[in-house]
Amino acid sequence: MQDTAKYLIHADITAEGVVERSDVVGAIFGQTEGLLGDDLDLRDLQDSSKVGRIDVEIASENGQSFGTVTIASGLDQVETAILAAALETIERVGPCRATLEVARIEDVRAAKRRAIVDRAKSLLGEAFDGSMLTSQELIEEVRRSIRIEDITEYEGFPAGPRVADSDAIIVVEGRADVLTLLRYGIKNAVAVEGTNVPQAVADLTRDRTVTAFLDGDRGGDLILKELAQVGDVDYVAIAPAGHSVEDLDRAAVMRALREKVPYESIEGANTPREAVAATDGSARPAPPETTAEPEPETPDAGTATPDSPAGESGDAASDGPVVTEVRESVEDRAETATDEAADAESEDAETAPEDAPPRDPESLRGHVEQVVDGETGLARLLDDEAATLVEGAAGEAFDLVRDAGTVPDAVVVDGEVTQRLLDVCAQRGVDQVVGRSLGEFVKRPTSVRVRTADQLLRPETGAESDAD
Repeated sequence: MQDTAKYLIHADITAEGVVERSDVVGAIFGQTEGLLGDDLDLRDLQDSSKVGRIDVEIASENGQSFGTVTIASGLDQVETAILAAALETIERVGPCRATLEVARIEDVRAAKRRAIVDRAKSLLGEAFDGSMLTSQELIEEVRRSIRIEDITEYEGFPAGPRVADSDAIIVVEGRADVLTLLRYGIKNAVAVEGTNVPQAVADLTRDRTVTAFLDGDRGGDLILKELAQVGDVDYVAIAPAGHSVEDLDRAAVMRALREKVPYESIEGANTPREAVAATDGSARPAPPETTAEPEPETPDAGTATPDSPAGESGDAASDGPVVTEVRESVEDRAETATDEAADAESEDAETAPEDAPPRDPESLRGHVEQVVDGETGLARLLDDEAATLVEGAAGEAFDLVRDAGTVPDAVVVDGEVTQRLLDVCAQRGVDQVVGRSLGEFVKRPTSVRVRTADQLLRPETGAESDAD
């Protein structure tokens, strides 16, 4: 019956004397018999397995007996409650006065449900610990397994699976570089593992088309020089200055390999990085070539000038007025050329800002000066590094903020900051808004800092305008 019971009736019993379990069971059957009618007679209910056995635990102390009674019930809630109430009519157990009080009726199914929930929580924490991966984690896990599966060794050095049978190979610095190229589908790379080029790799370069793809640092320069001494190099590709091959994304790797240069074009250069930069621009630009300007020619002391008498000696001419005039004329021409060059540079400097696009400011203050003080009539959305995300007409500021793919950190408007614009900035999570003027706000979100251009650029003037 315990397995099919719906409810458990828990009751406490107290008797004024020493009684035993059989006395309690007899009192329950005897004093409830006929009390509830034939349908709820306790003996009949037990015979039909609607009520389970009566469990009694009782103990005696100082001439009194105390215990508990538990009865399992398969009846519904109402019938079970009636049966429990009938137990409280018991007044005597054996020869002793007694009282029986129902403590509670327990729903066995609810207890089972609680146990199920507790166990499910335990299983969820234990059985699935660490196995619930995000989509990105799943992708990275699969990529990692592919990379580990594909990477091999050539004569003990990390290499892609196609190095042994490919007509062209790429020589890189370390294992991480090979893994990076494998990630982007390049399977013919081999690593030298340091600046000391191994003999196996040097021998491999003699009958293959070799591209040295090296880091943009001094270590890459040293590897290239040694590789060219002990092996054959056909092309050179170098990562941007200060970067390693393993740090590059797919686009940067493909760009560097696409812009590789023949080794002959940089052979003998002190710094291969600068030579490659001068050839293809893939690294930092090479230092500009400087040539000394020729000095104005002056007549030699022993050379006769057109104005000097023929046959007159050089010593005499050097002391004469004609040579002095020639020198002064040369100096005047040099000064005139210098002045003309300076004027040309000045004219270029004056016309450059009109022809070239204005530089993007590097701070919020700079953007406010450019957009608002410049009276551009624009609205500009900025990221957290003060770089421009989107720019448009000031009247379209609401649509620009609403439709921005990246949530802007700040909004600069050459116009009035309206309630509608402020609301959409608060909804999107914009930190601050700067405009030419502020409209009438019914509600002002605390999450958005709102200022006028004067308050940002000219705090004293802005404070006075607020006071007015």
